[in-house]
Amino acid sequence: MAVYCGRACRKYLLHLAHDNVDFRLPEIKALLSLRNRPFDTSETFSEKSPFWQLNGLSEDDIRSVMSRTVCGKSSFELWGHGTTTDELRMSLLEYPAENMAPYLQQNSTYKINVYTFNKTLVFKDRIKKIDALDFLPFKGTVNLKDPEHIFCLLEDYGSNPNDIPEEPFHIYFGRWIADGQRELIRSYSVKKRHFIGNTSMDAGLSFIMANHAKVKADDLVYDPFVGTGKASRKNQKWRGPDENIRANLRQYGTESLYVDVMVSDASKPLWRKTAQFDAIVTDPPYGIRESTRRTGSHKDIIKPPEDFSGESHVPVSMAYHLSDIFADLLNFAAHHLVLGGRLVYWLPIYRPEYCEEMVPLHPCLTLISNCEQTLSSHTSRRLITMEQTKEPEDSDRLSHLADPRFTPYQGHNSFREKYFSGLTKKNGKDAKATPKNKE
Repeated sequence: MAVYCGRACRKYLLHLAHDNVDFRLPEIKALLSLRNRPFDTSETFSEKSPFWQLNGLSEDDIRSVMSRTVCGKSSFELWGHGTTTDELRMSLLEYPAENMAPYLQQNSTYKINVYTFNKTLVFKDRIKKIDALDFLPFKGTVNLKDPEHIFCLLEDYGSNPNDIPEEPFHIYFGRWIADGQRELIRSYSVKKRHFIGNTSMDAGLSFIMANHAKVKADDLVYDPFVGTGKASRKNQKWRGPDENIRANLRQYGTESLYVDVMVSDASKPLWRKTAQFDAIVTDPPYGIRESTRRTGSHKDIIKPPEDFSGESHVPVSMAYHLSDIFADLLNFAAHHLVLGGRLVYWLPIYRPEYCEEMVPLHPCLTLISNCEQTLSSHTSRRLITMEQTKEPEDSDRLSHLADPRFTPYQGHNSFREKYFSGLTKKNGKDAKATPKNKE
């Protein structure tokens, strides 16, 4: 008895960019979650591979993911795959003809692309591979400039550029569905931005953070560490009057989404005690480019004169340790995120000492993902994503006393010293490796 595969059981192939590899799986899972769809893949799934097979989805699901992802390059309806050309041929011949038929009509136009990962093929070899697909019942006309349907043969030659095999490890063939949003990385580049601060986030990572946070239309999103507002371009000492966040959003045609910005101390309670935000997306200061300080003093508070207007007042500041920053951030998120809302933030790490127990936890927040971006041989930062899964209770304030998992890790406080000590050691080694010129 013949078994036919309808739209519900079709397989899809994602071709992913080979950068920010650690961030790809949480991004795709988050985008599928926005449609209440699971991440279901093959038994041979490899997170580091540039090709992922997805099961149990519709074409609309795939198009939705591709309309947001900056980690994904392209998506395909998977018609066949194998480790050899013979396996690919058998797989394609087993694919239901009725699923192929709408895209192979005589009055249609098409083209076939060949993509190879980690290997470059000359033109004649690409044509040879396309000709080898002549067993497929293409009836339409080839149109290389503006075809109705695009098909792709994709070959995976592994990820080691120093050991490229003669034959691919895996071959895929499918119908192209949609491309991802990689172009946004270029069009939103910090280099082209009207105003940049001292710690402006890379455009690609910014989109990844928003996707990890599952930000969607009409969400209210908060950044408690939006930046210092200092000018950062070369030879520029002062900001111009129109150099601000609103101007940047105006540049990108998104000014209508801007609510406001306020100057305040993130360590102080400012908001009413209710859940207000759908997501909190932020990059706290590490004490490298910007100092980690908060308003306050260890001395007795002196009441200002009654006639003091406050116009020229400069608040006294004190050290704000990283462990306190993260403890305050998680506590704020627990009290101000809606249930299901997400907190996404960067955690700086001294790599020789890192272990998962260093990641701050909170009884109301569930850790979703932990992705590393290497900064140097000894430092990195990790993108932490947490989800509000429980309403805060009075007992949560004392949880750090009862459960050591919720105790702030004090080692974060020495990150700045370890960062600069690593640079000093590196510079010392470089100086020793460079012989001095003899006079």
